[in-house]
Amino acid sequence: MEEKPEKVRQKPGLGLALTPVILTLIAIGTQIFYFGDFTPHIPLAIGLAITSLVGIKLGFRWKRIEDGAFHVINVSLPSVSVLILVGMIIGVWIASGTVPSLIYYGLLMLSPAFFLAAAMLICSVVSVSLGTSWGTVGTVGLALVGIGAGFDIPIYWTAGAVVSGAFFGDKISPLSDTTNLASAVTGNDVFSHIKNMMPTTIPAMLIALVIYLVVGFTMIDDQAASFERIEAITTSLNANFTISPWLLLPALLVIILAVMKMPPIPSLFAGVLAGAFTAMVTQGVGLHDIVTYANYGYSIETGVEEMDSLLNRGGIQSMMWTISLILIALGFGGALEKTGCLETIIKAIMAKVRSFKGVQTSAIATSFATNLVAGDPYLSVALPGRMYAPTYRGLGYSTLNLSRGIEEGGTLMSPLIPWNAGGAFVISVLGLGIGEGNVENLLYIPLAFACWLSPLIGIFYAQTGLFSPKATDAERATWEKQGEHIASSDALGAAADAAVSSPASGSNT
Repeated sequence: MEEKPEKVRQKPGLGLALTPVILTLIAIGTQIFYFGDFTPHIPLAIGLAITSLVGIKLGFRWKRIEDGAFHVINVSLPSVSVLILVGMIIGVWIASGTVPSLIYYGLLMLSPAFFLAAAMLICSVVSVSLGTSWGTVGTVGLALVGIGAGFDIPIYWTAGAVVSGAFFGDKISPLSDTTNLASAVTGNDVFSHIKNMMPTTIPAMLIALVIYLVVGFTMIDDQAASFERIEAITTSLNANFTISPWLLLPALLVIILAVMKMPPIPSLFAGVLAGAFTAMVTQGVGLHDIVTYANYGYSIETGVEEMDSLLNRGGIQSMMWTISLILIALGFGGALEKTGCLETIIKAIMAKVRSFKGVQTSAIATSFATNLVAGDPYLSVALPGRMYAPTYRGLGYSTLNLSRGIEEGGTLMSPLIPWNAGGAFVISVLGLGIGEGNVENLLYIPLAFACWLSPLIGIFYAQTGLFSPKATDAERATWEKQGEHIASSDALGAAADAAVSSPASGSNT
């Protein structure tokens, strides 16, 4: 079929643009809630097929739709690489004793009453340092899940605190790719962007901290975390691993390399090598076993059920469920963007709003909706950032408001959507077992207080005008220097691609 020239190619109407979105959400809902099977891969693949049929109806050739899907996948491949390395790190760091040592010392040093608050703060600090929420969840977050199990704290509470800290730390880290992406697509300096996020970041973190402290002192019984239970876990760890503070060096190495602004992929691989060396020297693990653990994950029988379920994990193969979901979701999102469906939906929303409060609220909601539909945190930041920027300029408001809004609806909401790349990663790595019927573990979503409080605070500011800066003279001068008030969508798109693929940036995912 010959493709129609761009000038005569149809733009999808709102009804047609919504068709693949609505049908895909229905398919996902049917799969999860009717069949009780948490495998959204096939519904998303069906959504990709429906979007392709819409594109063909509009005059696109299949090759053009395919290019759109593969372009988004290609831009996100660095994040897939991070996933592979995180899988390797988990397997190797368990074998090296790094994760067991973190659990051991955590059980000795932390109190159940302070645990949830401490978990959030620890993940925040590590994530700011690494610039990667996924790396934080897969390493420190995994160890914290083990400590929480020792304290008899439900895993969904621990996961909520870990997600709150890891994704908030990522949001304000200058090393994070989504932080750089949000500032790039809106034409802002990254440090000005981070500074402008503080009015929502600080209150959300403080409220979450207070909630975790209150829960720790009122709902978590110190007696439940009995000395016998903790002693059984620590004794088991001592019996199966050499435990030492020196075994924390692989984790420290990765943090140091991140602080030195080394690229994330070689930094994480250095962590794999350091863990492999440590495992061979301190635990007596053979080279072939190291390779096996890096690929298939660690395996052990300690005699303590909680420890076995926690320590038998990791490896590249354990990431394949998540990676396959991400690739399909990214392809679906890319097809929606290429065929113009997402653009039509966003323009329909923008046509209904005329004031700053409406535009700001819509930008946050659009980023969340893109996350919900496309399953891609990058698209949820880049697409609304490109589409809404001219409107802010026309209203005379700083695009710093926009960059903050798309981070709140994009970066922070990603881990709270189970079929999104962020949510799928959290569920897989922390062992929430949703696919095995442990649907109650989805309670981590409302318990990740910091993530969903920030957008609500942002919407409140939009309605009241608080912390909503107008464009400065310098910004206006920049727009005039560019010769237009509306930045080029193509230029911003190129900036977005550069921000995601830049080796100098961290990786949110």
